[in-house]
Amino acid sequence: MSHTAVRSNNALVDPLFNEIIDYVYDYPITSDLAWDTARWCLMDSLGCAMMALKFPACTKLLGPVVPGATLDNGARVPGTSHRLEPVAAAFNIGAMVRWLDYNDTWLAAEWGHPSDNLGAILACADYMASTTHPAITVKSILEAMIKAHEIQGVLAIDNGFNRVGLDHVLLVRVASTAVAAKLLGANKGQAFNALTHAWIDGGALRTYRHAPSTGSRKSWAAGDATSRAVRLALIAMTDEMGYPQALSAPKWGFQDVLFESKPVTLARELDCYVMEHVLFKISFPAEFHAQTAVEAAMTLHPEIKDRLDQIQRIEVRTQEPGVRIIDKSGPLNNPADRDHCLQYMIAVPLIFGRLTADDYEDNIALDPRVDQLRDKMVVSENTHFSKDYYDLQLRSIPNSIQVFFADGTSTEKVEVHFPVGHRRRREEGLPLMKQKFLTAIGQQYSGDALKPLETLFDDLPKLLEMPVSEFAKHWVKA
Repeated sequence: MSHTAVRSNNALVDPLFNEIIDYVYDYPITSDLAWDTARWCLMDSLGCAMMALKFPACTKLLGPVVPGATLDNGARVPGTSHRLEPVAAAFNIGAMVRWLDYNDTWLAAEWGHPSDNLGAILACADYMASTTHPAITVKSILEAMIKAHEIQGVLAIDNGFNRVGLDHVLLVRVASTAVAAKLLGANKGQAFNALTHAWIDGGALRTYRHAPSTGSRKSWAAGDATSRAVRLALIAMTDEMGYPQALSAPKWGFQDVLFESKPVTLARELDCYVMEHVLFKISFPAEFHAQTAVEAAMTLHPEIKDRLDQIQRIEVRTQEPGVRIIDKSGPLNNPADRDHCLQYMIAVPLIFGRLTADDYEDNIALDPRVDQLRDKMVVSENTHFSKDYYDLQLRSIPNSIQVFFADGTSTEKVEVHFPVGHRRRREEGLPLMKQKFLTAIGQQYSGDALKPLETLFDDLPKLLEMPVSEFAKHWVKA
């Protein structure tokens, strides 16, 4: 079935597919803010990937699917010596970017991390640069990022897949499939068909994100989704047929099978809205609904650090999603469990005055004071916080903390509405994000290898014109 026939002659087509493909292939990016934010996003995402390389739980998953199966002209995996076919490379890069829950975030009816799509984008761009399109530049990477962010983020505004138990990496697969198809040279018809397959795949369950089953799959699920996207694009490029009613087919379509027969909709026209408003995790590697709670806890640390044994209770007010996702009591079994527990992410900075990726490891979790403080926390929803959270003009993520002592005294209530990574605090956040990046690359590179990376993102016009092959070469390690 040709794409032309589907678009012009077949009325039984889910219009969402045409809207997405037309956007990916035809929409010009004219927003200076979107281009500039994409530059910061690329820098931050690669910094997160470099941090992940410290953790054996991540690095054990990297490399080719079959040991030794490398390609001389394959896509390079930053921070490693791996050169892989693009499906495997996408998994590697996607897992690294996402591993520490420290990359960018989008919060709406559905949550997610749009930079997860970078696994497919970098893998496809570098593979094409190494094979048929040596002149491809970083501008193509940033354009694909802007469009993948937009597809994932706009689909997330009104469609709460979490409400039916599906994980947000469904949207990573959808967005990555569309942009990967274009990067790989698919025509619009092939891209359309690939996109329908992305929906037919259904969705991963959220089992691995919630107690009692929270586990490390949540750190590689996005890599899995982005690699599947590349595979679907490559399959479609053989002129494999598509399924124009993948969403709406009665009984057998995505909507009837998995979405309680509700229509999947785009809340607004696709442009650059998501990249312009994306949230960066700058200060803490923590689930985003807890970012302002951690900041509040850091503020309280000097006042309470010497009175921990006098604390009677800790009142935490949060938004509705914060209660639903990360309000967690009882045993926490692993780092993946802990970085999705609001009480844990508050207890550590109250005690130590910090929250780093290492603080989710067993040596910190076994400190008895952590669970003692968790047991004293009372978490509840503040309906005003929830209202502001869902307000598309505000997009706040508020939390408040107040500590009460046995002698009847208490701290002031510390309330934080916007995290440092919010657009409203962008001026404050960008220098901190640059420092986060410099710290990250300093863990993996030194000397002559480190120097060009330190300034790689400083000049946007120069970055846009840089060949992808040159950009990727900077990240190769022996």
